[in-house]
Amino acid sequence: MGWQKTFTLARKAKGCHLITDEIVQHVQPGLRGVQVGMLFLFIQHTSAALTINENYDRDVRTDMDMALDKIVPENLNWLHTDEGPDDSVSHTKTSLIGNTISIPITEGRLNLGTWQGIYLTEFRHAPHSRRVVATILS
Repeated sequence: MGWQKTFTLARKAKGCHLITDEIVQHVQPGLRGVQVGMLFLFIQHTSAALTINENYDRDVRTDMDMALDKIVPENLNWLHTDEGPDDSVSHTKTSLIGNTISIPITEGRLNLGTWQGIYLTEFRHAPHSRRVVATILS
């Protein structure tokens, strides 16, 4: 059986943001009664991504943002800058991180590891609202 919901995350500026609680709030109705299943999250944008990483020390999020800036710097000679200098660099980072994650569900709860959390990795400098499609299969 399947359940699906599209929702909008709170506006965030550039950086890696822990959004686990916000995600759980949106998908809670779909988790009810699921003994064994999967949650698939898909972000409907090309300049932000979703990933799972350390949820305790916020320095990890700062370090990840710094490392991505070093790997894919804004100061390259980007051609696609229709929406500003962070346009193409954001698309490139999104391709590296990805637009979909999957999380097991066990007894109505996300079965994340002890130190795991869901990140929104926002690559645009200006704050944006991002749409996510959540699909639960059981």
